[in-house]
Order: sequence, then structure tokens, then C-alpha cells
Amino acid sequence: YLIECEGGSIYTGITVDVMARYAAHTSGKGARYTRSFRPVKLLTSIEFADKSAALKAEYQVKRLSPSEKRAFCRQNEYQG
Repeated sequence: YLIECEGGSIYTGITVDVMARYAAHTSGKGARYTRSFRPVKLLTSIEFADKSAALKAEYQVKRLSPSEKRAFCRQNEYQG
């Protein structure tokens, strides 16, 4: 999943329950990063077959530039 945070940054993570994890981020109980840069909105969420595939995808997305991450999100728009 990718979350847009205050200041325009994008946080990337993996979880089995996106909405619960997003709620944790917005309540200040998520990652250290999202406690400093509060979440603004959930940009996208993609399901993978297993944790290994999700971790590999997360690694690749984290290597993208901010503009590439935004383009990725537009291609995989969240349907929640």
C-alpha cells in the first residue's frame, strides 16, 4: 500500500489488513515515519500471492522517485 503524507511524501508498506494498518497510521500508532508526517490519504493498495512477493514489490516501489511513485499509483488506483 502507498499513503500520501503531509508535505507530499509517499509512505510505502505491506500488511495483511490495509484498512486496519491505515487506521493505525492515522491514529499515530503506525510507523515512526507516519507519526512525524501524518497520513493524508491512501493512494493505492495491491494484493500479492504471498509475503515474499509483497516484500519484493515493496522494495521495487521504494526505489522509485516520488514522481514515479505517483505515476504507479495512478496506474493502480485504490478502489476502496
